[in-house]
Amino acid sequence: MTDLLVIGGGAAGLMAAGAARARGLAVTVLEHNARGPGRKLLLTGKGRCNLTSDCEPRDFLAFVRRNPRFLYSALAAFPPRAAMELFESLGVPLKTERGRRVFPRSDRAADVLAALRAYAAGSTFVPAHADALLLEGGRCAGAAAAGRPYRAAATLLCTGGISYPATGSDGSGYRLAEQAGHTVVPPQPCLCALKSPDPDCPRMAGLSLRNVRLTLLRDEKPLFAEQGEALFTHFGLSGPLVLTASSYVEDMAAHRYACELDLKPALDEKALYDRLTRDAAALGARRAAALLDTLLPRSMRAPALGRWGIGAGMAAAQLTKGHKLALVRLLKHWRVEVCGLGDAEHAVITAGGVDVRGVDPKTMRSRLCRDLCFAGEVLDVDARTGGYNLHIAWCTAQAAVRGLTQKGEAFP
Repeated sequence: MTDLLVIGGGAAGLMAAGAARARGLAVTVLEHNARGPGRKLLLTGKGRCNLTSDCEPRDFLAFVRRNPRFLYSALAAFPPRAAMELFESLGVPLKTERGRRVFPRSDRAADVLAALRAYAAGSTFVPAHADALLLEGGRCAGAAAAGRPYRAAATLLCTGGISYPATGSDGSGYRLAEQAGHTVVPPQPCLCALKSPDPDCPRMAGLSLRNVRLTLLRDEKPLFAEQGEALFTHFGLSGPLVLTASSYVEDMAAHRYACELDLKPALDEKALYDRLTRDAAALGARRAAALLDTLLPRSMRAPALGRWGIGAGMAAAQLTKGHKLALVRLLKHWRVEVCGLGDAEHAVITAGGVDVRGVDPKTMRSRLCRDLCFAGEVLDVDARTGGYNLHIAWCTAQAAVRGLTQKGEAFP
């Protein structure tokens, strides 16, 4: 019998174990990844671990895509500044970069993982997969793993989602939540690449575009727009802009999505038209296709010429106003149809999860099953890139442990 059974030794699980140990509780962590707890952290921030965003809670919530109101209490009690202070107290000096992104000064995600493991020291780690919750008279008394019961005064479910399943995120927590009567919003990859049927994408695979503006269209209406970096792949689009845009994609069976890239966001259409007119005049009898040489990367020129629709041998002097306007539109509205989300194996996070209507936002306790709590990505809460999703793991884990040790509660 233990005070707290934590199912899942990822970011939320380790944070919860550490917070519980700091309060003197006995903790057991079930983690089925044979390589140890927290392995997914090593992949975050391209191996650097963007662990939070240096902002106030009210600013933080503007970047939460699903159920931001659910996080009000947890964020107020454990804001980004608290997380930064905690990690620095654990021996991880931090720095804040562009976009308020907070990283370890060493640029090593391994340092963050080592600190969390040290924070959780004293917990009992069991390399086992939770097969079922132990439900007795409307309460959760622990879980069964490998045929053995692990009994606890309280159980915290923080098994993550379905992204990067090789690290242990296999979606098993959804089944356990449903066993306790919770509704699970169907999970889908989020902060992921976007698939496209466009044959130009594989022709330009590997091409990274910097300082472009991406607009995500749903049924031809703008849904998201931001400037940054995008990447063409053999199956569609990826890169920071695309990952963020993917979090706005829902129900592809009911809606049509497309991305438009403004390849020259620093120039409005008139300024770009005037530039093309001057450049075409300078080329004179030479090929009009040469206009693309100074406008686009090499691998993009052949696809652009095909989309522009002029003959490869047309002279610049032959270009009409309509030809130049067509090129302006192409450069300002390069369209890529979207036919699907990238796979879960490479998605940063999962959208969907345990319906938060069944969870107390102050304590993360189940409203349906006593002594059962939730934290982290298993919940139907997600945010944009920038450290927000990891901080959701930190603050919900802290809220769950705080809720278990509030005065007047029966626990432990």
